[in-house]
Amino acid sequence: MRLILVALLLIAQSGSISSTQTTQRGSESTVAPAFSLKALNGRVAKLSDYKGKVVLINLWASWCAPCRMELPELVRLQRQYKARGLQIVGVTYPDDDAASVRRMTRQLKLNYPILFGTNELLDAYQIGEVLPATVIVDRDGIIRDRILGILEPEEFKNKVAPLLQSAPTP
Repeated sequence: MRLILVALLLIAQSGSISSTQTTQRGSESTVAPAFSLKALNGRVAKLSDYKGKVVLINLWASWCAPCRMELPELVRLQRQYKARGLQIVGVTYPDDDAASVRRMTRQLKLNYPILFGTNELLDAYQIGEVLPATVIVDRDGIIRDRILGILEPEEFKNKVAPLLQSAPTP
C-alpha cells in the first residue's frame, strides 16, 4: 500500500518536473509539423506565419497549476527577446474551456498569440499528456528540443538563447 501511495505522489508531481527530450542528434533533424489552428482572436494561425523566428510552442491549459505558474515568465521572455526574433505561441490543451482561456489571457496580460490546440497537434509534436510542454523550433523550422514540464531559466539560457544569437535565414 505504501508503495502505491509513493507511486501516486510521484505521478502527481511529474507535471511540475522538467524533463527534456532532444530531437536533433548529429546530422538528424526533425522538421516541425505544419499546423493551422484557430486563434483566440478568431483568426487562423499557421506555423509558417513565424518563419525566420525562434518559436516556442508552449502547450498549456487553464486548469493546469504548473502552467499558470509558468505563464508570467513566458510573458517576460516574449517582451525581453522579441526584438531578437523570439516568438512564443501559446497553444491550449484540446477541449480547454474558451471562456477560461480568455479570462486567463486577460488576467495575465499574455503578449503572444494563443491558439486552440487539437489532439492531432499533440500527436504530431509527440507531446503526450504532460503539461506544460514547450517545443523549441529554430529559425529554419527544425525542432531543437521538447521540454516536458515548466521551462526553467537554465533551460532557456542553454537551449533557446543560443538560437536567438543566430541571424534570421533569408
